[in-house]
Amino acid sequence: MGRQLAGRGGLAAAGWLVLALVASGCASSQPQPVPAPEAAELPAAAADARAASLATAYAAARSDGLDRRQFQPEDYWALLLPVLEQAPDRFQVSEIGRSIEGRPLRRIDFGRGDTTVLLWSQMHGNESTASRAIVDILRYLVANADDEMVARIESELAITIVPVLNPDGAARFVRHNAVGIDINRDAKRLATPEGRALKAVRDSIDADWGFNLHDQNVRTRLGSSGRDVRIALLAPPPGSGKTSPANQAARRMCSFLADAMAPIVGDQVARYDESFNPRAFGDLMTSWGTAVVLIESGGELDDPDKERLRRANFLGILSALDAVATGRWQHSSPERYLNLPLNSPWVYDLLVRGASIVLPGREPVLADFAVNFDDTLAASGGAIVEVGDLEVTSALEEFDATGLYFVPSPRVLGPELGPYLRIGTDAVGVLARDPEGTDIVKRLGPES
Repeated sequence: MGRQLAGRGGLAAAGWLVLALVASGCASSQPQPVPAPEAAELPAAAADARAASLATAYAAARSDGLDRRQFQPEDYWALLLPVLEQAPDRFQVSEIGRSIEGRPLRRIDFGRGDTTVLLWSQMHGNESTASRAIVDILRYLVANADDEMVARIESELAITIVPVLNPDGAARFVRHNAVGIDINRDAKRLATPEGRALKAVRDSIDADWGFNLHDQNVRTRLGSSGRDVRIALLAPPPGSGKTSPANQAARRMCSFLADAMAPIVGDQVARYDESFNPRAFGDLMTSWGTAVVLIESGGELDDPDKERLRRANFLGILSALDAVATGRWQHSSPERYLNLPLNSPWVYDLLVRGASIVLPGREPVLADFAVNFDDTLAASGGAIVEVGDLEVTSALEEFDATGLYFVPSPRVLGPELGPYLRIGTDAVGVLARDPEGTDIVKRLGPES
């Protein structure tokens, strides 16, 4: 374990962790922590007031230079480093390695407490919501040193942040690193310099807590409701079918976060199932004794740059840090997290119903077709992924093409043995009132 979850800042694992060990049948194999005084529960009114205060503070803390989800890592650091240079006695920045393409990997250290907290973002290069929120959070911490909550966090915690862990992927806005490796599946082999750097940082601070910050697929649904998932949470297990003090603490923190972020995301919070992945950083860090919380930002079509979820990350992460500093996370029941609806399977991005598909020299064929985009929120890079009777399927957007013809662009039709519409081909063409495609109602993809 890291430090038996017992830092000076009130995160101290109290006697409930011993009970958790006994309940899970593994108490005999772990040192038992010394019970610590219970943290005083923050009254609901005070918690609401703090959430309202942070919501107001966000407007001043938000960085104007990160309005879009996609940015270059060099531009990111050009915005962030001058902020941290305003308080060099409080914030230390150091290089921890280089990416495959030689971009710097950096850690930011803040706080002088005994409880160690590690946050890392954008290990998938196209998952940038938390990276942007981290700039906002650091701007807030720099500007509000005298604030009671900031002072408490700074005195009780030792925080290490590794933003934009995958800068090569971020530069291209793709998931994988420059050699195509998913860094979050490199925790065991440590083949990548990015994965090795993260592991070295975790080990160097012997992290008590870890916050693994991601974005998830916007197509994911909230349980059986068919609604968008705004935030998804996970307390990764330490092994298949196992729990541990770190896992139990993370479950309570997930419950805390579901409530803390509710003023922005409402009840649109899901959880992942706790299947163990022996290659993933969150799972292995939990097995190493760190209480890891995965926070995944979902998305909504009316918020293509995820500004709402950027604000939710600001509120949630700062609230979580304060909960670690005060021990308030201990008052959240794990049942709140365990009763969250599960992430449900994806739906399609776009479903076109009732069109007649036209191939050159062939009779039109009545068929629905589904389109998925490379970037759902930007509706770019669409591909046709299914054609036929799609009556029982659903999508984020649907278009009723009854009575219309879909005329694919000639450039996307496979030429082998005559033109044909291949599944996976680019969704480029027109929906028109005539089979020639001259009386256009809707255009899909770029003009051909």
